[in-house]
Amino acid sequence: MMKFRFRRQGADPQREKLKQELFAFHKTVEHGFPNQPSALAFDPELRIMAIGTRSGAVKIYGAPGVEFTGLHRDAATVTQMHFLPGQGRLLTLLDDSSLHLWEIIHHNGCAHLEEALSFQLPSRPGFDGASTPSSLTRITVVLLMAAGNTAALGTEGGSIYFLDVTTLALLERQTLSPDEVLRSVPDDYRCGKALGPVESLQGHLRDPTKILIGYSRGLLVIWNQAAQCVDHVFLGNQQLESLCWGRNSGTIISSHSDGSYAIWPVDTSGSPTLQPSVATIPYGPFPCKAINKILWRNCESGGHFIIFSGGMPRASYGDRHCVSVLRAETLVTLDFTSRIIDFFTVHSTRPEDEFDDPQALAVLLEEELVVLDLQTPGWPSVPAPYLAPLHSSAITCSAHVANVPAKLWARIVSAGEQQSPQLISSASSWPITGGRNLAQEPSQRGLLLTGHEDGTVRFWDASGVALRPLYKLSTAGLFQTDCEHTDSLGQAAEDDWPPFRKVGCFDPYSDDPRLGVQKVALCKYTAQMVVAGTAGQVLVLELSDVPTEQAVSVASVDLLQDREGFTWKGHERLSPRTGPLPWPAGFQPRVLVQCLPPAAVTAVTLHAEWSLVAFGTSHGFGLFDYQRKSPVLARCTLHPNDSLAMEGPLSRVKSLKKSLRQSFRRIRKSRVSGKKRVANANSKLQEANAQLAEQACPHDVEMTPVQRRIEPRSADDSLSGVVRCLYFADTFLRDAHHGPTMWAGTNSGSVFAYALEVPAAVAGGEKRPERAVEAVLGKEVQLMHRAPVVAIAVLDGRGRPLPEPYEASRDLAQAPDMQGGHAVLIASEEQFKVFTLPKVSAKTKFKLTAHEGCRVRKVALATFASVACEDYAETCLACLTNLGDVHVFSVPGLRPQVQYSCIRKEDISGIASCVFTRHGQGFYLISPSEFERFSLSARNITEPLCSLDISWPRDATQARVQESPKLSQANGNPSIILAPQSRDGSPDPAHKGADTPEPPEATLSPMSIDSATSADTTLDTTGDVTVEDVKDFLGSEESERNLRNLTEDEAPTCTILIK
Repeated sequence: MMKFRFRRQGADPQREKLKQELFAFHKTVEHGFPNQPSALAFDPELRIMAIGTRSGAVKIYGAPGVEFTGLHRDAATVTQMHFLPGQGRLLTLLDDSSLHLWEIIHHNGCAHLEEALSFQLPSRPGFDGASTPSSLTRITVVLLMAAGNTAALGTEGGSIYFLDVTTLALLERQTLSPDEVLRSVPDDYRCGKALGPVESLQGHLRDPTKILIGYSRGLLVIWNQAAQCVDHVFLGNQQLESLCWGRNSGTIISSHSDGSYAIWPVDTSGSPTLQPSVATIPYGPFPCKAINKILWRNCESGGHFIIFSGGMPRASYGDRHCVSVLRAETLVTLDFTSRIIDFFTVHSTRPEDEFDDPQALAVLLEEELVVLDLQTPGWPSVPAPYLAPLHSSAITCSAHVANVPAKLWARIVSAGEQQSPQLISSASSWPITGGRNLAQEPSQRGLLLTGHEDGTVRFWDASGVALRPLYKLSTAGLFQTDCEHTDSLGQAAEDDWPPFRKVGCFDPYSDDPRLGVQKVALCKYTAQMVVAGTAGQVLVLELSDVPTEQAVSVASVDLLQDREGFTWKGHERLSPRTGPLPWPAGFQPRVLVQCLPPAAVTAVTLHAEWSLVAFGTSHGFGLFDYQRKSPVLARCTLHPNDSLAMEGPLSRVKSLKKSLRQSFRRIRKSRVSGKKRVANANSKLQEANAQLAEQACPHDVEMTPVQRRIEPRSADDSLSGVVRCLYFADTFLRDAHHGPTMWAGTNSGSVFAYALEVPAAVAGGEKRPERAVEAVLGKEVQLMHRAPVVAIAVLDGRGRPLPEPYEASRDLAQAPDMQGGHAVLIASEEQFKVFTLPKVSAKTKFKLTAHEGCRVRKVALATFASVACEDYAETCLACLTNLGDVHVFSVPGLRPQVQYSCIRKEDISGIASCVFTRHGQGFYLISPSEFERFSLSARNITEPLCSLDISWPRDATQARVQESPKLSQANGNPSIILAPQSRDGSPDPAHKGADTPEPPEATLSPMSIDSATSADTTLDTTGDVTVEDVKDFLGSEESERNLRNLTEDEAPTCTILIK
């Protein structure tokens, strides 16, 4: 007989309204450096900079917090960008020769970026009913005329066309063909050879009617647009790469493919100039690479700057990425670690000024942006307040710390300033200062911690839109690595040529892969920190305001417990340095705990109040008392058949073969078991009963969805002993008396709970007595399907998560309810389940995999404050699945609240890198160098809110669009508005300030339940990117090619709003 469970009819409208006040999904801002940049532009009047990417994204930056983002409709590479100075408009050229006009539009006091028009060059006659020449080909260069309403387009065929920028329409009868130019060239220069593509177009600073044209063959021409004639010809014979017109327009500088540059004087005579006045190969005499771009800037103090990229000796340094800066006798060869995209100087552009007087040089590289101060002796680098390369070394893990105390924040900032003194002056010397940030100062400070492959942990200010670097912690100095750090590579000797100078911080190479940081945990109240690495090293560090010299205590913990039959085949442990070592101000190591075998650490948690740190690997978990510097507990979690865990990361081929073999065995087993369940004689009776029940069931009553059958996992699966999560709690475990406990969850669905005997600290004291800590196994739970345990959290008598260490004792949060019964929430990959304590009996559960067909990847407890009532908030469970969806559940009832599609399910790295915050926000990597920030809270939103003073009225756009409907129709409708709006449709900075008091429940400070910080994650580790992830990816039916997680319906926002 079939059973039906009936639910209450319909949904509760009051609860639905409350959900709208608590939850809302927004992708708000992209932190970091744009992935695969391809173009650069700068507006000297507005002091804003634009970067285009190979995926068609357009990003405009001004002062910190001033950001605008746009995305072309077609995912084509942005090859060139040009600002219309002072107008807030940007002209972009894509690799398909289409032109797009972007405008920064103000609405209700806030600015956003919008694509106004687009234009595609016709490829055949008769386009749009007009008679156009058939020789139009690919656009090679674009020049915006000084008047600002006309653009010159140089093409591959050598023709130059003129475009009305206001309508993006070609101007008829103004095309300049190469045949017309050849009429002004001597006969002996023609020789039947074509001029080649137009390589460069330069405008005259004081006379907007004159254009300097450079052809690939080497011919230079000054064209008078008003008189439609050639003013002067320069007969160059070397293949041209770049041109620059001097400030007084009396000098022309050209760079060429052989690594040379030439200086041509401009005279008023009508005869052609045959030879340049100066021609030199700066890094000759041996063959050199081409000088791709050259700039000439004069100075009031005398002399001039010559800045060019490339030109290096082909045989010796042909693989270097260099920009050379030459002034008088001083030559500096800036050596970068990634390819040069473009560069510009910040200088005076007013026609009435006699000198350029460059202030700064900005170089856009493939992996970072470098700015040099040209007014300070030595031309030092200026640290960027944003656009820092997050991936200067590959990111391996990340964590977020919310509500950082002001004292700790100031100490971290001070340590960063001592580490990099130029950070103090970066705010005043940063040249890109356009726009105004309208966002209020954040009411709380948030830290984003990123662990890297080279053993460093970087601290970022994640309080607002601009992700600002604060401090860098390096752990490599504690160990003897395979390749010792030496500064000799970065400093060239005095007699070396070229005079290289290492610039930039992007360094993708690690001295030793074992240094990679896998997990981090920070106690914000005691300034203590734990950093765990790839070779089983666990470092306990403490923040110090002054440099010290001290030895680091070293201890080892054997997680195998002398178990026979297991031999570690992976990498060796790192060898620590002995004796006192110098440590700069900042986080300094106190204790090094070495796990044996030295496998990668998969979980770590810290309890500073008890002076305990717990850590886990693929072999087991351990507990260490770092106050007494002695181990407390070691437990092996290996299954007798789990030999794969002993192979280490160097045996990935065997691991993959074994994983695939076991996967096929499980599939074959499930098929065989399915065949055994053959339909018998009762099947027809069951079908009839089902039809009868369906007819008898009222259709307006909602029934529980059909649950999927979940196959239990085998006990001898590979890597079943991997420790996935660790957790400390003061709760009830053995009897009616509460006390310290430690919880551990493994990959095979096992949960171990230990009761800890921690000596109580004396009244008023920070440290506990020096007695030993004892650990006794209190409970052991085995989940039915053996699904990996993702997270564990204990809830108090009111169903709220326990506060962080020191929060309750220092009255920083409401004390937990220790009178009623506690409960433990165990989140596995398949379901969430709440057990009562201390009996550990099941109370409630939600089978996510059975209902939704997905698996849990990331889990965190977060506080969601209401937008309607400042005093109301709820603590909920946020969950990210392997399909990229975010689910929110109530706690402790585990009732589904909302579900949002956040990340593409094919983006395995993005899902593995997701970090939830305590107040309903999150971060995930959309590329190796960019974090996408999103918000699940209707109140706590961080997105750009800014304005820009422009001199171009919006009314002109409306008039222009109305005048040219045919053009818009022919090219489609490319407009894509990317501004965020308030709930009523328009930004309201007055109503959306962040200076709102914390609701009472927010003071409970719910932690991320898989670490001591708000969230942490590890990329490319066995515990995170699993075989199941790869199966999900390979089994996907979707094959979207959008690498940036952006669709036309989910474009990123571009104004800042903090609620």
